[in-house]
Amino acid sequence: MDIIFDPAAIAAHRHRALVAADPKASFLLDIAAEELADRIAIVERRFENAVELHGATGAAGQAALATGKIDKLIRIEAESGFATRGDTVQIAPLEDVPLEPQAANLVIAPLCLHLTNDTPGVFVRIRRALKPDGLFLAAIPGSGSLQELRDALLAAEIEVTGGASPRVIPFADVRDLGGLLQRAGFALPVVDAETYTVRYDTLFALMRDLRSMGMTNPLADRSRKPTSRAVFMRAAEIYAERYADPDGRIRATFSIIYLSGWAPHESQQKPLKPGSATTRLADALKVEERKLKQ
Repeated sequence: MDIIFDPAAIAAHRHRALVAADPKASFLLDIAAEELADRIAIVERRFENAVELHGATGAAGQAALATGKIDKLIRIEAESGFATRGDTVQIAPLEDVPLEPQAANLVIAPLCLHLTNDTPGVFVRIRRALKPDGLFLAAIPGSGSLQELRDALLAAEIEVTGGASPRVIPFADVRDLGGLLQRAGFALPVVDAETYTVRYDTLFALMRDLRSMGMTNPLADRSRKPTSRAVFMRAAEIYAERYADPDGRIRATFSIIYLSGWAPHESQQKPLKPGSATTRLADALKVEERKLKQ
């Protein structure tokens, strides 16, 4: 398993965001919470035992409860300080899923699984924690997120220092995450993406939001040397040159991939076996079938 992320750095960044508690910086979690709740609301069933994995603010869990489809919900967080409004919080590291097999009917993971080194293993552990016909829903930042910031920082550091170190994490794409759902044994997988554009006055305002979200650089091979002010000033200039609107404000792209998958159950629809069709396609389309010339 490749170690891409530094778990200690992730925990420190999330703790700093918890202490800062800037409600204005939780807009992405609020968007994801609303979207996940909408998907729960259209499912024609109840969920007796639901779990929110590392949702930070608890917004996803609260929105899920507001659908009226959930009897009981617990939250799993890295520290007890994330508990709000009398929530039941179980403490566990980011990559752990401390649930007994078949303990939950619903697992929600809002904007946390992009920071796991063993993402396939986390998916498998989530599937094992679900009862048959249990539902897994996740919102994961995807490829294209912060592409403008990545470009500006890379160009500035090369220009100022002659080299560059990784500063924006790699994000998975829709195809990769769909494949992970299938590999983990989920049935009826569905994956789609939404792109959100947020505007800021400057690069520094964007970076303040990222810090308040706990989303600053956690890469294991990041440079430990302090970045010079000259790099950031030049990056701000490049960002404004390449990604500013006519009013001077800059754009930041956030792509969120939404996933759903079900723990297998005999009642679920299954694809037909090849060759099992009982009606010819030509008959269904009401056209004459013709053989191709050799």
